[in-house]
Amino acid sequence: MPIGKLLIANRGEIAVRINRAAKALGIATVQAVSKADQSMLAATLADEVVEIGPPQASKSYLNKDAILAAAKQSGADAVHPGYGFLAENADFAEAVERAGLTFVGPRPETIRRMGDKARARAIAAASGVPTVPGSEGRVTGIAEARDLARDIGFPLMIKAAAGGGGRGIRVIDSERELEQLIPQASAEALAAFGDGGLYLERFIARARHVEVQILGDGAAVIHLFERECSLQRRRQKVWEEAPAGVLDEATRARLCASAADLARATFYRGAGTLEYLYDESSGEFFFIEMNTRIQVEHPVTEMITGIDLVQEMIRIAAGEPLRLRQSDVRRRGHAIECRICAEDPARGFAPSPGQVTQLSLPEGDGIRFDTMLYQGYVVPPFYDSLLGKLIVWGETRAAALRGIEQALAAMRVDGIHTTIPLHRALAVDADVAALRFHTRWLETWLASNPFALAAS
Repeated sequence: MPIGKLLIANRGEIAVRINRAAKALGIATVQAVSKADQSMLAATLADEVVEIGPPQASKSYLNKDAILAAAKQSGADAVHPGYGFLAENADFAEAVERAGLTFVGPRPETIRRMGDKARARAIAAASGVPTVPGSEGRVTGIAEARDLARDIGFPLMIKAAAGGGGRGIRVIDSERELEQLIPQASAEALAAFGDGGLYLERFIARARHVEVQILGDGAAVIHLFERECSLQRRRQKVWEEAPAGVLDEATRARLCASAADLARATFYRGAGTLEYLYDESSGEFFFIEMNTRIQVEHPVTEMITGIDLVQEMIRIAAGEPLRLRQSDVRRRGHAIECRICAEDPARGFAPSPGQVTQLSLPEGDGIRFDTMLYQGYVVPPFYDSLLGKLIVWGETRAAALRGIEQALAAMRVDGIHTTIPLHRALAVDADVAALRFHTRWLETWLASNPFALAAS
């Protein structure tokens, strides 16, 4: 069904990104906003703005009824959920379709199947995709978890079945810790996702986090190569790159083919990401989960392929067949993305809302800044701290590193604290330059590099 008017059920930089992609396709936009977001950049870009509730996300961006009412009121015929909030909520996707609207994303049943991390592991294993040794599904209690842990071996991870964003995860080294931490992890998962289900997985201490971007139309599927996301703090991604410099071409080909095969097995529609752990010591990779939405870090893939992922997912949702074949997807050069957040590294990354009194952004070939900022904007205290993503492309990884260093040096965001100093230090770090890092590296680095925590 053609899309004439698109309701954007999200905020911040991704709402800006969707607005621009939709308008490039000639689609009118309706921006849903909370009372706290009436002055955000996406609201100024949209053709229409509809208020959906008070500042609290639970009463606005997570309020299914309010969003559906906004779509009906505005005459929108499609809803784009962005990432976070309701993007991977199968019940919401179902409600959108029941209302006669187009959901810009996978089918509800796909979200339900792949959004349950334990179930997704089982589907991957059945499709011949390697998975980290662990429980075959959800664990039903501490006694079962104890028996499974003895088979899997320590250390292992307790993970939220409906999880994401590092929540509901614990690394444990003993049965005693298992018994103590399972209730904690379940409670955290229940609070974050409305689902306290857990599963167990072997913990790989020095793993690399590598993910594959895919596009599908429900029948055909292609991959758009991989990204490395190993630089993480508290299991939240901080810095992303494409391609993953740690992979050789043979491993890259196997990894990307496995992701496309798994997406094909689920008759995937839209943009999605399959996440893997890569064990550099053995050369093995293991599927861990699928994100049934656009990812925060999608711009690095766009920069090396030249393909607009948000436009493609809108086209697919409108019923168009996939326009690209695998042979059409070529990668060129290297791209690095830094997540710029309103946080103060000098105070344990405490949130730093407030007014942006002066804004100066880098410009030049190969530089992109996806953001919601403008000079004078007041960053509200109610939501995620992400302000934007600085992306730099270069012919080589070394060139991209030099470019990101120069772009960060030219960037100025006054009035609030940001994570720019952290990224400036990472951009010149010898281990980062030599690809000597893994998913736990940044935590250790932060503890031993206090100079990187200087306030911006």
